[in-house]
Amino acid sequence: MHVSLAQASALLKSGEVVAIPTETVYGLAADASNDSALRKIFTTKQRPADHPLIVHIGNINQVYAWASEFPETAMQLAKTFWPGPLTLVLPALDHVSRVLRGNEPTVALRVPNHPTTLALLELSGLSVAAPSANLFTQLSPTTAAHVEAGLGVHVPVLDGGACTVGIESTIVSVTADGNWQLLRPGMISEEQIAHATGKPQVVVDKTSHNILDKQTPKVPGQHLLHYSPRTPVALFNHRADLMHACEAIQHINQTCAALLIGAGDTPTCKVIQLSEKPEEVAEALYRSLHVLDALQVNQLLIELPPNTLAWTAVRDRLTRAGGSAVESLRSHDVSK
Repeated sequence: MHVSLAQASALLKSGEVVAIPTETVYGLAADASNDSALRKIFTTKQRPADHPLIVHIGNINQVYAWASEFPETAMQLAKTFWPGPLTLVLPALDHVSRVLRGNEPTVALRVPNHPTTLALLELSGLSVAAPSANLFTQLSPTTAAHVEAGLGVHVPVLDGGACTVGIESTIVSVTADGNWQLLRPGMISEEQIAHATGKPQVVVDKTSHNILDKQTPKVPGQHLLHYSPRTPVALFNHRADLMHACEAIQHINQTCAALLIGAGDTPTCKVIQLSEKPEEVAEALYRSLHVLDALQVNQLLIELPPNTLAWTAVRDRLTRAGGSAVESLRSHDVSK
């Protein structure tokens, strides 16, 4: 159900949810200060209640309404990348809803770089929580049509066109002492963050099982199976292996479709072939997966991009889309 800017503002102020556009993906928005409205996000998405939500604010000055600390490191990142696809995780003020922050002591904030949503924030006077407007773990939407296909036509949607970045924001945690840690990769890279802050990230040893692990906040998008099509997915590091898999599937009279990165030979099935540029692949990634998922074939075959820093965010989304397929891919690679 498409709504106007004024209708979206009125719905949000009345405690309802509205799907809104951002430069990353469409978000399912609700008043970030209204616990009843926030719970509607979790119900609509079928999302676990312990997963924190990102608050979308209108400008950098609104950080002080949510965070108890805004260290110089975080301020420099905000000045460099906002509005834009960067989320800052900061110590939360006591009044910030536990529903919003998933019982974490931190709050996640960003200023979206989309004129329609910035206008909505100004018109409504609200800050909004807005996780991706899809069912939990399923493909993120980058158009209004994706939202309606995933959540149903009864969900109000403010149509702002296709998303230009195409995958979710980079998430960076900044502690009160100014140390930072990359929690979710995105199209703003670790290298860019280090350059803006003038220092490298502080990495927590995930294998140590010590108290330091508790310093890493829980954030969206870290479930093993995430951003996932309904169709079973198989991941491949090598085009030749993907083509052999296609032949084997067709040999037993089943169907498949493939997502390829870059030029080269193609298998004898429906194919979407993306470019060799990370930014262009990110922008087209979910849109392409939605198209392939709609074919209702037996399996989707996905070629992973190179395992380099430039492709970190795209590889993260694709390996999570593969879910259980990741382990078989790793095992296959080790045997080579």
